[in-house]
Amino acid sequence: MSLTNRILISLALMALAGFAILLNPILDRVERQYLEATEEPMVDVAEILAALLSNQPEAQLLAPEAWQRGMTAVKTKPLQARIYNLMKDKVLMDFYIINAEGRVVYDSGDASVVGDDFSIYYDVSKTLAGEYGARSSRTDEDDPTSSVMYVGAPIVRGDDIVGVLSVYKPQRSMLLFVMETKQRLVRMGLLAVGAVLLLGWLLSKWVTQPLRRLTEYAAAVAQGERPVAPQMPGRHLRILGETTEAMREALENRKYVESYVQSLTHEMKSPIAGIRGASELLQENLPAAKRVQFVANITSESLRLQDLVDQLLALASLENRTKLGAPTQIEMAALIRRVVAQHESNLIEKEISFLVDVCDGIIVAGEEFLLETALNNLVQNAIDFSPRAGLVQFSVTMDHDSILVFITDEGVGIPDFAIDRIFDRFYSLPRPESERKSSGLGLCFAREAIELHRGSLTIANRTQHCGVEVVVRLPRVLA
Repeated sequence: MSLTNRILISLALMALAGFAILLNPILDRVERQYLEATEEPMVDVAEILAALLSNQPEAQLLAPEAWQRGMTAVKTKPLQARIYNLMKDKVLMDFYIINAEGRVVYDSGDASVVGDDFSIYYDVSKTLAGEYGARSSRTDEDDPTSSVMYVGAPIVRGDDIVGVLSVYKPQRSMLLFVMETKQRLVRMGLLAVGAVLLLGWLLSKWVTQPLRRLTEYAAAVAQGERPVAPQMPGRHLRILGETTEAMREALENRKYVESYVQSLTHEMKSPIAGIRGASELLQENLPAAKRVQFVANITSESLRLQDLVDQLLALASLENRTKLGAPTQIEMAALIRRVVAQHESNLIEKEISFLVDVCDGIIVAGEEFLLETALNNLVQNAIDFSPRAGLVQFSVTMDHDSILVFITDEGVGIPDFAIDRIFDRFYSLPRPESERKSSGLGLCFAREAIELHRGSLTIANRTQHCGVEVVVRLPRVLA
């Protein structure tokens, strides 16, 4: 599982846990506040009506006739009251009057309960006991919206409580509104969680993508490649990227020096041994012909050493570069014809034919000297391993935003054991005719030069014919 996915799952779990922990108290508080907001004005109404009834003649505990007529009239009166999104079309509040024994003496909503004993209900029993009495009861136990709220107030004569006036009101509309509010809060909460997850995903992408590029960069360096250092966003990530690049350069330089010292020591042993042996023999009394031969050997091995040092210095200079110096536009047709012309003498000596297929107008951006040297090395390899009177083909094609340079020969091909080592420094195969080896730096230089141009170099045996096919891919300049 990727780091991004792990971060996203962690954020999701934390967001859902936080949502669950915070939402339940909020929903409970919402319902409580709505009930408080509903109960508080009912207390006022009950207290007012109870106070008015307390001032009635002592013998009359019934609702005044004017109250009864008023309640009957208000129930039949058309009502169109829009309260925000709620359309109220009738009065839902009623009241009943209870005597000191807890029996109903009047109910504006249900006359059939007159005479019933309500002393078991909290709004009655607590109010008769001098406490605040209220209750909420369902008319249908299976329907949570059938709840009716009751609030009682004492009817007082002197210092005695002689009855209770309870105001009651169905809470269906309020409870439906509470449920709707809860659903809306849940939806808003889920949207908030989604927004947090989206923000977390974007944040994790912002953090993990640069880290992934840095990981890929480190993996490429570990495999011996020379990738471009990734551009990191943010100050700290940028410092991390720059530090990683500096560490890569330090480690690469240390490994580079160690590798070069070992390889150079190994390659110099043979010519030095040849020079030493020839010089020791020259100290003896030898025929003139032998002296000439050994002097020629010393000269040949000295030139070989000189060539090795020159190529090594050129390769070392190239490998220390991370970008082109002053790239110019290079016309590939002219460059290839010049490379072919430089090998005319070799072609004639081995009776090799050269077939060039390249169109004018193909432009690449780069350093002409580096590309020319790289192509020279590749062509020289093709000539060295071609049989006498063989054919070397040179062609260029275009592929979207790249150009492909193909160089093929008709030699014996690359042995299987050498396929993975052809780009190693100082690794060389013996030439078919002379059995001599080169410095083993030409292909390494060619690959470094081409990769510095953001291109690629592949060398493989041909599948349909004998020989080797070289493919150079370079980014082209679009007209």
